[in-house]
Amino acid sequence: MALSTSAHDLRTLIRSKHPLIAIETVEEERVSTLLHSVCAHERMPLFEWSVTRGLTRTDETTLSKLTASPLAVLQHLHTLTVEAVFWLKDLSPHIQDPAVARQLRDVADVFSGSHATCVMTGHPITLPLDLEKLVVRLELQLPDHDELNTMIEHIVRSLRPRLSPHRSRSTSSPKTIRGTIPADRRADPASLKNERDAVLRALKGLTLHQARQAVTQCLVEDGTLSADDVRTILKRKVQMIKDGGLLEYYPLEDNRFDLGGFSSLKAWLNRAKIGFSDEAKALNLTPPRGIMLVGVPGCGKSLAAKAIAREWQFPLLKLDAGRLFDKYIGESEKNFRTAIATAESLSPIVLWIDEIEKAMASGGGNGEADAGLSRRLFGAFLTWLQEKKQEVFVVATANDLSSLPPELLRKGRFDEIFFVDLPDDDERAAIWKIHLGLRKQDSARFDLIKAVSASDGFSGSEIEQAVVAALYRALHQRTPLTTDLLIEELNHTVPLSVTRREDIDALRQMAHGRFVNVR
Repeated sequence: MALSTSAHDLRTLIRSKHPLIAIETVEEERVSTLLHSVCAHERMPLFEWSVTRGLTRTDETTLSKLTASPLAVLQHLHTLTVEAVFWLKDLSPHIQDPAVARQLRDVADVFSGSHATCVMTGHPITLPLDLEKLVVRLELQLPDHDELNTMIEHIVRSLRPRLSPHRSRSTSSPKTIRGTIPADRRADPASLKNERDAVLRALKGLTLHQARQAVTQCLVEDGTLSADDVRTILKRKVQMIKDGGLLEYYPLEDNRFDLGGFSSLKAWLNRAKIGFSDEAKALNLTPPRGIMLVGVPGCGKSLAAKAIAREWQFPLLKLDAGRLFDKYIGESEKNFRTAIATAESLSPIVLWIDEIEKAMASGGGNGEADAGLSRRLFGAFLTWLQEKKQEVFVVATANDLSSLPPELLRKGRFDEIFFVDLPDDDERAAIWKIHLGLRKQDSARFDLIKAVSASDGFSGSEIEQAVVAALYRALHQRTPLTTDLLIEELNHTVPLSVTRREDIDALRQMAHGRFVNVR
């Protein structure tokens, strides 16, 4: 049997005679499968250690009760000459003890040059700096198609005696699990394969433990597993995204955002959408990578990201660049990889990176004070953007062009870079209609020509706030909303085009001739 990617990487490290390997994970069952697979291929014995059972072999034989303490097991390993894999499950919480750290270094010295290897697991695994130089960290890849499929087969076999047809949620659309096929579906293997593929696509991006829980829930609920359960699995994935705190998920059915104006952008999107079609794939055309929206704050960049997802009928995933940064070394890069892996697992999807300049310069710095973190994130992002295979359309928004590295603005990084300026007369008319309609106001009752003229120099968000404030005033006065109330609110507002006139003029000058106007 072919090894998975993670198993292949671990086998390579063991063959390369690395004495200390760290796998940061809580999925001990998956690590056990991984280690047994590698040791079977290498014909090496596998030993396991925990603080409750001490050191044991895979045949469950306890070697010594005296090895239950972390220091004792390391002292024991220091005297061994057998070439084997030693899985240390509970060492991480004790590694800051100077005696334990020293003894682990001694074990590494003894194992160096041999095929004996210590594999540490836990989450998190925080090592002293001197040990960090000796340990190789192996990132446990998310389960692939074959691993997920094997997991489903095991669960189905284990639960089959408990599954009964009468527990199915619906008799009008029979559902299937492999090995339990209704008579009217047995002649359609293609349909069964499509259902299994749909379930596997939905599970992609979950850890094996999370995927196992989702599949078991579906099977226990109705006794079957089919494409109808994809929604249940996706709900679990959305909850996982919320719990992670890095991303915000906007389901397609909740996306009702509309965009006023932006005619050039809308025309470009209509052309680009064909890149996701089967016809484009048949011609070996890759889907569009993404666009960047730069310009005046409050003029619709964020709204455009939401409107694109709605227009293309894709879910929307928002990455707040400021959430990437973590005070611990390596955590910010891990956050970025996690966010990207999550986005890819939900493809096709629109990934909205809000205020991308914060990620490129660590919240506004120049990248030097953060020990090169922002430069590493920037390089990782550019590499992923150029090489990504999944259908993840990136919409990056930026307010401060001066903080963006020039490489990011180079033609070819994004499919197109659009400049968002203050709305013109036609766009302001559309914006007034949208926000009045959202508040259940008939725009025909208002003098939009007067409102458009009075709102010259106002951004879309400032017009929205004028509508909201005027409605509050109307409710307080117990009168209907009128054009005069709208104009009065505008007169009480000093727009951004006045308070930051110099900044906006500089932004326009920088964008002139470089970027495409959204109009």
